[in-house]
Amino acid sequence: QVQLVESGGGSVQSGGSLRLSCKASGYTSGSYRLGWFRQAPGQEREGVAAMDSRGGKGYAYSVQGRFTISHDDDKNTLYLQMNSLKPEDTAMYYCAAKYYFDGYSYTQSLQSNAYAYWGQGTQVTVSS
Repeated sequence: QVQLVESGGGSVQSGGSLRLSCKASGYTSGSYRLGWFRQAPGQEREGVAAMDSRGGKGYAYSVQGRFTISHDDDKNTLYLQMNSLKPEDTAMYYCAAKYYFDGYSYTQSLQSNAYAYWGQGTQVTVSS
């Protein structure tokens, strides 16, 4: 089993920045897919940023150039640096992970069905 614990959400004004963190513990491995998703009230969950253990990264068009995903292997912690935040970025943000033990590497994905473990979510609110 894997546990994911997010932190770093909060309220910020438009144009501000936040950094989300997601600490993983449990049965992890060096081969992984990691991602950040968000869900606003009344909307479907969407993939925001993703990365894989080979360093591949992907971003939703709406956040390209503003958000950066990264991972500290030593701390087993995933980050999402969010700059130039906009009111439309307001949502509950979730980290997600899938770890592989078959010796293969897998490409990053913004699809939620590519992930097995999810954090509890952290709220991000951006005011205009």
